[in-house]
Amino acid sequence: MTKENLWKNYTDEQKKIIFEFAEKYKKYLDSAKTEREFVDLTEEELKKNRFVDINEKNELKKGDKIYFNNRNKNIIAVIVGNNIKSGINMIVSHVDSPRLDLKPNPIIESEEFALLNTHYYGGIKKYQWAATPLALHGVVFLKNGEKVTLSIGEQDDEPVFSMPDILPHLAYNVQDNRKARDVIKGEELKLLFGNMPLNDENENKKIKQFVLDKLKKDYGIEEDDFFTAELEVVPAGKLRDVGLDKSMIGGYGQDDRICAYTSLRALFDVKETEKTVMVYLTDKEEIGSEGSTSLKSTLPEYIVGKMLLLTEKNYNDQILRETLWNSKALSSDVTAALNPVFKSVHDMENVARLSYGLAFAKYTGSRGKVMANDADAEFIQEIRQIFDKNDIKYQSGGFGKVDEGGGGTVAKFLAYYGIRTIDAGPALLSMHSLFEISSKADLYETYRAYKVFFELK
Repeated sequence: MTKENLWKNYTDEQKKIIFEFAEKYKKYLDSAKTEREFVDLTEEELKKNRFVDINEKNELKKGDKIYFNNRNKNIIAVIVGNNIKSGINMIVSHVDSPRLDLKPNPIIESEEFALLNTHYYGGIKKYQWAATPLALHGVVFLKNGEKVTLSIGEQDDEPVFSMPDILPHLAYNVQDNRKARDVIKGEELKLLFGNMPLNDENENKKIKQFVLDKLKKDYGIEEDDFFTAELEVVPAGKLRDVGLDKSMIGGYGQDDRICAYTSLRALFDVKETEKTVMVYLTDKEEIGSEGSTSLKSTLPEYIVGKMLLLTEKNYNDQILRETLWNSKALSSDVTAALNPVFKSVHDMENVARLSYGLAFAKYTGSRGKVMANDADAEFIQEIRQIFDKNDIKYQSGGFGKVDEGGGGTVAKFLAYYGIRTIDAGPALLSMHSLFEISSKADLYETYRAYKVFFELK
């Protein structure tokens, strides 16, 4: 395992490659701030790399490149190997990130402000979302069936939105005695949406009506259309280099799109494979993998069964079960990096460090490994051997000291099928914040590691 900062031993040429890789990564994530946007962009990239929708195939053979888009919320890409029944090498990441969702009936007027009511999605520190520029992304279906795609707040000439916080001069009674998680409460996450009144004496709620009229004029959206909308509030702005040396990347959504991006790049660079290899980009991980686009759904069975139907003359359910049982997976999710300011939460001998390479977490969960997959020694040894053989830079990590807290990933849902699984991804600082921090070295080494995993026999 890596015992020192990787930047110490990189040549100038290696640093150049890493920095160029990071620029492409930043550009990709800047264009995909929601799971829908990431899936749309990824489908375009898959087509450019000669992947074909599986629904267009009547049979599958070795070397075929296929993908399946599940309801525009998650996407699966596969390169078919010699014998699918022998198992699939899969890398599974999630493309949803903590955010704020608009409620189904979001627009209210209060004290001559139009406000949007939100509901937070995933584990966030709510106070981080106040007094900062925010953008609105998503889709709305109009009454006539037309689909309207929105992205407001990313361009220089577009407005941004913001949650008003209380000034420190007046916070003593209403906020200063609150616990950190309640500095801003859930029902206080209200988005400033307008302040200009409609010039009509007959209207009671003139501010609200002004923004409704503007929505109708600019986008065709009426108030009832919010019921058929998926609109997400995310930080406005692009990923940025961090540090005078530009060794780090800061920005929103790196949990877990850093793993999604690197696994895709690794798949695109696979030249030939004996095993069938898969990139599985899932949704809803941040809320416990609930829903039809999550990994807890039967989609893994659905897509693997569909592949087997196109290759096996005598397909049956037992073949499906054996294929999954013979498969191996990296649950590619990020882990907590050593925080130099809050060192006390970490077990210093079992913590991932920034710029030390891909981080393995043998188990996640909390309070006695509850709700975790616990990878078996034989599978870890198999991974270690191929990574050592290919000079992959990796380390061991975890979420913190025993009983300090914890978290979960999709690993346990893969293990449900008998798939041998371990969590593996880069470490982040400020995870689940609006400005997560990754290392460019870890980004590149994660790509290298995933590419080698696809070669596992």
